[in-house]
Amino acid sequence: MSCGDPHETDCSEVLDHLYEFLDREMPDGECTKFEVHFEECSPCLEKYGLEQAVKKLVKRCCGSDDVPTDLRAKVMGRIDLIRAGHLVPEQDVVAPETPVSPATQPPATQE
Repeated sequence: MSCGDPHETDCSEVLDHLYEFLDREMPDGECTKFEVHFEECSPCLEKYGLEQAVKKLVKRCCGSDDVPTDLRAKVMGRIDLIRAGHLVPEQDVVAPETPVSPATQPPATQE
């Protein structure tokens, strides 16, 4: 997404770090760069507005649920790995196996 005009801060950088901006998780200098970009680039401003609206909706609907600190740290760590181009180990992204009920378990073998 881009308006086609050159910007000091590239649209891809802004969109890659949009949630950090929305969550106020970046240094003030970076925030200022993003604010300037939004003033110049209507497609990015539109995307920012959409994501901000979604964030508000989620907060309104799910705002009372606290996210455990260790879960947030784990998710952010994986995001950093993906951004850095590292593969996330498969066992970390696969859903845990569903437990087998005793009725469907194979019989135990005698040793």
